[in-house]
Amino acid sequence: MVFCTKVAIFIEFIVIPCVKVLRFLSLPDNYNIYMFMKKLFLLLALFVCAFASAQDFATCDVRDLALIYQGGAHRWDWNESDIEPYVTHSFADGTEDWLFDGFLFLEFKDGKGRQFSPGYDKINATRADWEWYIDRLFEKGKSLHALDAVISAKKKALGEPGFRHKVVLTLMVPIGGQTDWGDVNGRKLDFNNGADRKAAICWFADALIDRFKAEGFENLDLYGFYWIDEDMASSRELLPEISPYVHFKGMKFVWIPYFKAAGHERWRELGFDIAYHQPNHFFQSEIPDERLDIAIDEALACGMAMEFECDERALSQSPDAFAPRMTAYIDAFERRGVFERSALAYYTGSHLLTDFVRNPSAENAALADRFARIICSRRSKL
Repeated sequence: MVFCTKVAIFIEFIVIPCVKVLRFLSLPDNYNIYMFMKKLFLLLALFVCAFASAQDFATCDVRDLALIYQGGAHRWDWNESDIEPYVTHSFADGTEDWLFDGFLFLEFKDGKGRQFSPGYDKINATRADWEWYIDRLFEKGKSLHALDAVISAKKKALGEPGFRHKVVLTLMVPIGGQTDWGDVNGRKLDFNNGADRKAAICWFADALIDRFKAEGFENLDLYGFYWIDEDMASSRELLPEISPYVHFKGMKFVWIPYFKAAGHERWRELGFDIAYHQPNHFFQSEIPDERLDIAIDEALACGMAMEFECDERALSQSPDAFAPRMTAYIDAFERRGVFERSALAYYTGSHLLTDFVRNPSAENAALADRFARIICSRRSKL
């Protein structure tokens, strides 16, 4: 889209006027001026074409997407007080403002031994486990309902945010080789069969959409579905089959591959509407800050968006003293123009922003304020 916009601008404001001028100057009396203008036009065309073909970060209708890990028995329930720090931020100067405009609810396993994606636990989840997850996601007073309630309360205090809060929900992965998942419309599915894997995903997508509509949220729009596999190793053939169905249902297809994951450069070909590149820098102190520039360069080369990463170790009370690694992301994203040009997904561990509020210190407040001001300021940039 960025490329097409640049080309359109080039044609409208450069090519067409220059062609008109060259036609006029092509008369015999204007030959020397004509040759000069022709050379100038060719040089300008080369420059603008190079500019137009340059890649940029991906953007979408969600500016700032917060990752909320919820569902498994090992997770928070995410009641209203838990999720409030992700809806608005109260600054040290006493002001308060809206934060994220998008929320991705995701889970890898049920916390009881069953996995929703390959490599996260010992036993593959069944249809009953997928249904259990849906019930967890839509529990009254928690998760999505808590988010909706907090937004309603904040509207009364702050007024309208100027945007609708969008939600992305996770599609479970039908793991190849599984034969005990269950049935759809009375037919037992065999995940050795690609068509049966697709049938399970389509059933699950329909179930999520129907349940979301039935809950009648006042402040939330279902925006899209997230593919939980962070590379394409187990779903290379499946993804191009799933994407058309996601789009048929009016949803966007979202992906967040890990650093240089297999297939990340093919995200459009696989059918995703947006993909966020993970730097995977924050988590290991031995990874140098140069990793951030490498990840940004890769995202630019592939036309991807970026993920911002931090977790509870950024707290001032943390013995690991990881706050400087979170600051490194902020510095690199500012220096490279990521905050000005890219849609962003935010991994904050289990619940870092809530932990900032519940662990008050001058250092925590300063870091949380800096982080929040960037998110607030992005509303006027993207």
